[in-house]
Amino acid sequence: MNYIWFLIILISIISAAVTGKIDALVQSVMSGAQKSIEVAIYLAGIMAFWLGIMKIAEKSGLVAAIARLLTPVAKKLFPDIPDGNPAVGDIAMNFTANAFGLSNAATPIGIEAMKKLQQLNKDKNSASNDMCTLLAMNTAGWQLVPTTVIAVLAASGSKNPTEIVFPTLIVTTIAFLSAIVGVKLLERIWPAQIPVNETEENADV
Repeated sequence: MNYIWFLIILISIISAAVTGKIDALVQSVMSGAQKSIEVAIYLAGIMAFWLGIMKIAEKSGLVAAIARLLTPVAKKLFPDIPDGNPAVGDIAMNFTANAFGLSNAATPIGIEAMKKLQQLNKDKNSASNDMCTLLAMNTAGWQLVPTTVIAVLAASGSKNPTEIVFPTLIVTTIAFLSAIVGVKLLERIWPAQIPVNETEENADV
């Protein structure tokens, strides 16, 4: 990726030098740098607000309540997770953060959930079905309120940044359902394999 960006920048500089528009290039670089800082600060404020809300929800027990609410659904989507395992809470928080468009906040929570699923994984060299399901959910990224996108649109001067909410909800819902259906179908086509060492242990017993 670094090579691609370097090539784009190099072509831009050469094109500006050939066409005699070095001044326009410098001006664009300066204005672009200024705009990027403005958007970054705006996004930092939005992210700080929602991360604070998530922390309050966690401390108040709301996340635990959401986890209990999602437990029946989670047991269907993640059948290998034992009852009471903390992975369900992490998955619930990850899903909630994605639903509110907080991809940066959802990432560390998702990694923590994946670590717990790896602890439950019988074959440490291959991803379990539950791990693949979580990955599919995060890749689809269902969003109820695309907070980050709204923040970027608002920082860019959009007159109606919230008009993206309904189209985003439709698209991400279709993507989410497709991902879940796809991963569950693939589970049936390629069932999980029992590790060789576990098979030998069962044979000895």
